Amino acid sequence: MKKLLKDNLVKRIVFSGIVLIFVYWIFNNLAMFGSVIGNFVGIIMPFITGLVIAFIFNVPMRFIEKHLFKGEKFEKKSRIKRLCSYLITLAAIIFIMTVVLIVLIPQIGKTIAEIIKVIPVAAAQLQQWAVGKLVEFPEIEEYIKGINIDWSALLKSVASFLTDGTKGVISGGIDAVSGIISGVTTFFIGFVFSIYVLFQKETLARQLKKVMYALMPEQTNKKILEVMQIADTTFSNFLSGQCLEACILGSMFVISMTILRMPYAVLIGVLIAVTALIPIVGAFIGCIVGALLICMSNPLQALAFIILFLVLQQIEGNLIYPHVVGSSVGLPGIWVLVAVTVGGSLFGVVGMLTFIPLCSVAYALFRVYINRKADEKSVKNTEI
Repeated sequence: MKKLLKDNLVKRIVFSGIVLIFVYWIFNNLAMFGSVIGNFVGIIMPFITGLVIAFIFNVPMRFIEKHLFKGEKFEKKSRIKRLCSYLITLAAIIFIMTVVLIVLIPQIGKTIAEIIKVIPVAAAQLQQWAVGKLVEFPEIEEYIKGINIDWSALLKSVASFLTDGTKGVISGGIDAVSGIISGVTTFFIGFVFSIYVLFQKETLARQLKKVMYALMPEQTNKKILEVMQIADTTFSNFLSGQCLEACILGSMFVISMTILRMPYAVLIGVLIAVTALIPIVGAFIGCIVGALLICMSNPLQALAFIILFLVLQQIEGNLIYPHVVGSSVGLPGIWVLVAVTVGGSLFGVVGMLTFIPLCSVAYALFRVYINRKADEKSVKNTEI
């Protein structure tokens, strides 16, 4: 017995020493370690993209298979059912993206044309105002006349700046084209990989379970599968809840702006619905763009739109979002706000999108753990 304990102690000491050496090596080679991790992530990025696409497609596909293709006649036609649900989902996503582009692009082009028309008028008004101020304050005019500008040196500086800027634009253009090609390639590989995952997900799940049960203890497998089940349910509910919340908010703006006879009601409603997919703060991006659009035609209406936005945002933030998204992921409203704030501070928009379901998974696991411990100690719900 003593020998067994001694052997276990030696193993723990050796393992701890190896871990400490590895951590020390990482801290002394952070640049190289970061480069290795970056290269590895770049290699597997198409497959990560494919898994994300597959997960997004799987939510509506699962709903379609469950409700549209239910019954005995579809039980033995799983391949046809899967193919039909995939084609319906793909068509729906393409249709939504097409409608959004059809609504947004012409209106944005029209707005840019109006801005171009307004600029000369605004410049003339600014010039007239400046001339009036110079007449009103002659000391300013005298000060301007007293300024001695070396126009030759200024022109040389401008020419040098433009030359350097041209080189930067060319270099940036090459980098942009390279980035676009790389992004398109990554997306294409990921899209093809997502199709394979969606059509073979049951087989992949069985293979993964077989590997897990072959290599790990049964109790560990149960815990991992429980976490994966909670994560799948949470992320699916979050995705559907976020889309529903964005549609509700966009509809509220379209209806309110139509009633108040504000311009660009449909355009701004669609824009806010799209940006509202970013939790909590996304709608503010739509507000800024919408206010600028309305300001081009009527500054007073732009002010009224900002007031309307603040009112609807309060309704959305305090009533709709916590109940629609918070309840769908099983996370109280206050923790939704905390998750968005922390995720946005650490990882920007991606952090906002992922931290709510991640925090929900952690919250659900912690709740299960606490309830289990409470049951072991015979603690009643009324005592917690």
